[in-house]
Amino acid sequence: MSRPDRARIAFFATVSACALVTASAAAAQQVQSPAEAASRTSPGGIPEVAPRGLPEIVVTAQRRAESLQDVPVAVSAFSNEALADQQINNSLNLQQALPNTTFTKGNFTGDNITIRGIGSASVATSGDAGVGVHFNDVPLVSGGLFETEFFDIERIEVLRGPQGTLFGRNATGGVVNLITAKPTFEFESAGEFEYGNFDSKTARGMVNVPLGNIAAVRLAGIYLNRDGFTENLNTGNRIDGRDYYALRGTVMFEPTDRTTAYVTAQYRNEDSNRSRIQKQLCSTDTSGILGCRPDELGFDTINGRSSLATILTSAEFLSIAASPALAPFAFGSVYGDDGYSGAVNPTDFRKVAIDFEPTYKSEGLIIQGELEHEFDNFTVTLNGGYTDGSIDTRTDYNLATTDSALPQLARLQAAADGAFGAEAAAIAGGLLSTPLFQNGQICVSEADTDLVGFIGGKINRCADNTTEYDRSAAKSTQWSVEGRVASDFDGPFNFQLGGLYLNYKVRDSDYFVVASLLDYAGLLLGGPASGFQAALGPSFYDSNTDLYTLDSYGIFGELYYDITDELKITGGLRWSKDEKFVRDRQFLVNVPVPFGTDALTDEFFAGSGFDADPGVEGNQVFREQTANFDEFTGRVVIDWNPVTSFSDSTLVYASYSRGYKPGGINPPFDPAAFPDTPAAFEPEFINAFEVGTKNVFGGGVAAINLTGFYYDYKDFQVSRIVNRTSFNDNTDAEVYGVELETLLSPVDAVTFNATISYQKTKIKDLQLVDTRDPSGGRSDAVIIKDITNASNCVFTTAQPGALDQATLGALVAGFNQGLSNLVTQGQDPDLLRAPVAVDGTSALGAYSVCGQLAAAAASGALGAASDLIDVDFLGDGTPVLPSGVEYDLSGNQLINSPNWKVSVGAQYAIETAGGWTITPRVDANLTGDFFASNFNRPIDKVPSYVLVNAQLTVNSPDDRFYVRGFVQNAFDTTAQTGRYITDQSSGLFTNIFLTDPRRYGAAVGFRF
Repeated sequence: MSRPDRARIAFFATVSACALVTASAAAAQQVQSPAEAASRTSPGGIPEVAPRGLPEIVVTAQRRAESLQDVPVAVSAFSNEALADQQINNSLNLQQALPNTTFTKGNFTGDNITIRGIGSASVATSGDAGVGVHFNDVPLVSGGLFETEFFDIERIEVLRGPQGTLFGRNATGGVVNLITAKPTFEFESAGEFEYGNFDSKTARGMVNVPLGNIAAVRLAGIYLNRDGFTENLNTGNRIDGRDYYALRGTVMFEPTDRTTAYVTAQYRNEDSNRSRIQKQLCSTDTSGILGCRPDELGFDTINGRSSLATILTSAEFLSIAASPALAPFAFGSVYGDDGYSGAVNPTDFRKVAIDFEPTYKSEGLIIQGELEHEFDNFTVTLNGGYTDGSIDTRTDYNLATTDSALPQLARLQAAADGAFGAEAAAIAGGLLSTPLFQNGQICVSEADTDLVGFIGGKINRCADNTTEYDRSAAKSTQWSVEGRVASDFDGPFNFQLGGLYLNYKVRDSDYFVVASLLDYAGLLLGGPASGFQAALGPSFYDSNTDLYTLDSYGIFGELYYDITDELKITGGLRWSKDEKFVRDRQFLVNVPVPFGTDALTDEFFAGSGFDADPGVEGNQVFREQTANFDEFTGRVVIDWNPVTSFSDSTLVYASYSRGYKPGGINPPFDPAAFPDTPAAFEPEFINAFEVGTKNVFGGGVAAINLTGFYYDYKDFQVSRIVNRTSFNDNTDAEVYGVELETLLSPVDAVTFNATISYQKTKIKDLQLVDTRDPSGGRSDAVIIKDITNASNCVFTTAQPGALDQATLGALVAGFNQGLSNLVTQGQDPDLLRAPVAVDGTSALGAYSVCGQLAAAAASGALGAASDLIDVDFLGDGTPVLPSGVEYDLSGNQLINSPNWKVSVGAQYAIETAGGWTITPRVDANLTGDFFASNFNRPIDKVPSYVLVNAQLTVNSPDDRFYVRGFVQNAFDTTAQTGRYITDQSSGLFTNIFLTDPRRYGAAVGFRF
């Protein structure tokens, strides 16, 4: 454990001890204050009076209203007051208070909740989350938690463990269920205005109006506007800010005392300069073969010579893949300057130096309703909803600014002016006459679904240096309906039956990577041949899912039998079926596009010979894949409520549940390049065993809940990024751990809470290539940077040690020289050079062509050594070098799964002589270190962190008005929640996701 880690944990222990002392001291004083002294303030700015002792929290974790302490399920529930007490305003805050739970933003448009080691590890539009998100019991395939701020919430329930019977679509990790506040038959109104640092302004409000005796309406909203958390040193602007609002309306009807119905509509909108990525880390690999070293993270930038954009505009690529005549117009060389020599990556996590500032646009509509009617012995419930959402985000791709392009532009201008002859002048003049070059600057395409970019005159910006950015966008709709029947017999036997249908669609899901040099590559490869009447397009990368559809069906039921008054058994069974369809494709300089083309239509691609699915005979405009999955799951629970002399209530339970998450369809790839890779990946399963006890003591003074669990995790889904696409593999793992949740209120004025959890996760059997070091740690290897696609392969022997490093290096050097002589007809024998050392590995590395090097080995052209070289063959017999040497990941920990999490909090409501109540509160949350990659390298370890929050609330005697001051992340801890390692063709940089920095401010509010 490092010294900073010890310091953090020591500080956390001190804070925990102080909180315990505060609670104990308050209990010793036996302060006798009325219940209203313990009033609390909700996130919507609504003070509410707590009862004496611990308030009872009613949950619907088993699809019926029950006290939290009576539910034989591991569930954490947060009432409106508890959310306010712990300053839980959004999912980033929520994770701090949950055992064995983490939450992080994803690299694209999604997010990842991990509970007990189970999250959203698959990278595919058709992949499912391990943890389901529900809105008033309606499952949401696109949860949108990263965009959501909590307001006017009745409660939040977080169920841990596979939901094999009752909930949603069989989430394997658990469920987060947001229950919004419903109308009442009393007039109420509330409002709050909060101001804080970063010029943060937040307004929350609610009004509840009864409409006679049978109906009521409740309206609520939130508006949030703040400056960014991050400073852009290039412009002086603050980025990563927010401009967000959400509105919700609920209408409730109670025509009889047995019938209740409500409809809720919620709309949210964000138009911010928030960044999907807070920081990018890299220690530069000087060889350029990898881009970033695989053994350390630093505040460098990638070696630009590793990126696809640089390689496709290099003299070496143009000479080999196009024509040596184009080499003089290359933007650079794979052996030249890397393009980032002057780039600055500040060591402060809250500072960047970028030339493309982010945008974040998102909106979502949810319409949800429920109808419930109680018959004599049955309750029938019909619940369903409709959602419509979109997200569109952009950010600087390398979070850095490249060197000036003016020298290259000057060289092109000189060529156009005739400095290198008439033929060169014609080519250079043609290049400069295109829309890619304007006013002596180089431009970059606008990324949109027209796909024409600069070729069609669609320019995003022009500058003296190159520009690189990405765009992640998608639109989705969903509708679902669920019906349930629950019995209420007087005898020992009861049941619950239900069915669910859900339809989900994603439209126009695109991930673009756009760069000035990718545009230039399209121009070089298509312009001269067409007399500059066309260029190869699309001139940017686009992974496009035109349509993804999901039809999900579920039929479920549970039986409950009271063996005795104290002993009950529950048995549940569910049948689930998921039908998935994907229509997708990938683009990058595929077809000639005439200048001035308005849009690349499907008809255009059909006529151009574009083939989105080489595995199917003929040319396909889209790849179309289907995958169907169905499975039976369920649970068995035995729970015992013994009558004891030492507790008010005790529940002891043991359960077995089987969880299932459907498989999916890998993003588009060339089956010729990956012949043994199936289009679909398999579902995953969990056999979960859990024991627990829930206890209330001292007349409601204390609650102590303890849970132990063991998971046998089958075929869990693991993602890897190869050659600008993702593949999802399946393997096995096991997870076990314990969780302790306590709540103490020794007197009305004092509340103390603590949560402690431990988990151990372990991969059972998995061998994978680490893209960051494809040599597998071997020294007898040469890592090849393929100059035709910027991916890596490895030149080595099938038997380790059969040839030493020097011999392998000499073979690659000889091959490169031979290929150079062939291409340049002997004029440049060093076009491709001999291998050099690769930083952070034991291997050598070289720029070369994997396919041709493999062919030389397979044909015997490398001499006697050819028989020793490790060469695979495609289905058509074409030899290739493997993508790397596999590492054994068996025994490694699962990602985003800290061993330890601890949270403690204490508050003390002090009543003054005038009836005012002053309530100080402090919360401290420890998240232990965890790994961001299944390879569990030292650089994969995310440091542990402690976050401390505090607030002071002053309530008026009648609880109508209040003022509060607050601080979140009091010690300004830079806490990482997750990471993402990018593709080899991008340089293997690591994107970092952070919690918020220190925030402080004050708020005033009212309630009537």
